Amino acid sequence: MPRHFENELKDLKASLLAMAGQVEEMIALTREAYSERSDTKADQVSTLDQGVDQLELRLDQACIDLLALRAPFASDLRLIASTLKIVPTLERIGDHCTNIARRAKLLNPHPPVLGGDWMDRIGAETASMVRRSVDAFVNGDAALAHTVIQDDDKVDDLYMTIYRELLRAMLVDPLCIERASHLILVIKNWERIADQATNIAEEVLFILEGVNVKHAYLSSRTQA
Repeated sequence: MPRHFENELKDLKASLLAMAGQVEEMIALTREAYSERSDTKADQVSTLDQGVDQLELRLDQACIDLLALRAPFASDLRLIASTLKIVPTLERIGDHCTNIARRAKLLNPHPPVLGGDWMDRIGAETASMVRRSVDAFVNGDAALAHTVIQDDDKVDDLYMTIYRELLRAMLVDPLCIERASHLILVIKNWERIADQATNIAEEVLFILEGVNVKHAYLSSRTQA
């Protein structure tokens, strides 16, 4: 591989990791904005989202330039193609964080709807999935990527459990319906972030193994 092309790929990977780092910071601030009732941290999430959007545009152009000018093949082509998919996925995670932070600002002045640590649990599980999906990409760890995909079911189960708890709360106290409705949107955004982390893990497996593991039910149907 020519030295300049190797350096360009390293720069691409470094920029992607910088974007992932900003998104992970957004996730941490989003959780704190809710748990600490901090409008300041909610506003910081929105500010960081602008930087993530700028990185998306820059990385998209870098990938297009590499494809057009370097004509990569094999693993290099898979890396660039997957980066083109991971970048908008990270951007969407940032958008979901912004949505949660905005809801947190609306909820912060009011009493909590749910007791216990339900919201912290779904945030923690989702944050772990995002962190491990990025680590799998950085370290080329297929086994770690598989754990992310498997753990998506945990977040789905948490989402349904919290959703049912919110419905019960609304039946008991109709005055909390508006607040509970905001929380339903909050947990839906966490569930979508978990889906995006799963997408990143699937792209990592494509980079490492050249195998598309999306929509596994389709391949099982074909084999049947």
